[in-house]
Amino acid sequence: MSEKNELFDLLPSLWQERLLDQRESLRDIDHRLNGRITNPERARIFSAFELDPMDVKVVLIGQDPYPTASHAQGLAFSVPSSVERFPPTLRNIFVEYSEDLKLPIPKSGDLSSWRESGVLLLNSILSCNPGESLSHKDIGWQEFTHQVVKSLSTPEVVGILWGRTAAEYRGEFDPSMVIESPHPSPLSAYRGFFGSRPFSRANNLLKAKGLGPVNWTLQNV
Repeated sequence: MSEKNELFDLLPSLWQERLLDQRESLRDIDHRLNGRITNPERARIFSAFELDPMDVKVVLIGQDPYPTASHAQGLAFSVPSSVERFPPTLRNIFVEYSEDLKLPIPKSGDLSSWRESGVLLLNSILSCNPGESLSHKDIGWQEFTHQVVKSLSTPEVVGILWGRTAAEYRGEFDPSMVIESPHPSPLSAYRGFFGSRPFSRANNLLKAKGLGPVNWTLQNV
């Protein structure tokens, strides 16, 4: 594999500086990928990192990319604006979003504006085989993403942790800045995700630190 095609080199430069000690880990992951087609496509695996790490206010942790190729875009829980039928988990997120923030259900499932407002939409596992959820759970992504979160650990960063996979990252955050609930999937949303008010709670934590809130408002046209 040529140097210019390394996974590490796909990270934005500010993240490369922060995660320089992870170059070898990403080489190992790439060796295990062995040139396979992935969801999302290789060039978009690090889409979540297209924000300055110093601007991260909230880390929202998902599990792994959507198995449907047209849905996976490198941002946890997000789908491209061209997707008309939202995945069930995203529909439940939008129900809670609407109830929590008193906003209408978004017309687009593209969450990239959250990234622009300081939300790192980070999947624990950053790739999968098309059509196969969790197919890359054993190639080293979790160790890498734990290091990503650890590199951000300050008392000013909020962690939104939905479900058991995300809860494994609890120790990387200041305990006072963690918002936990069951996962928003149809299997668990009614066990405590609905009514958990993660969006307003995150902003309240940020404001208590004297920081600007996240603009959670999504497209409704």
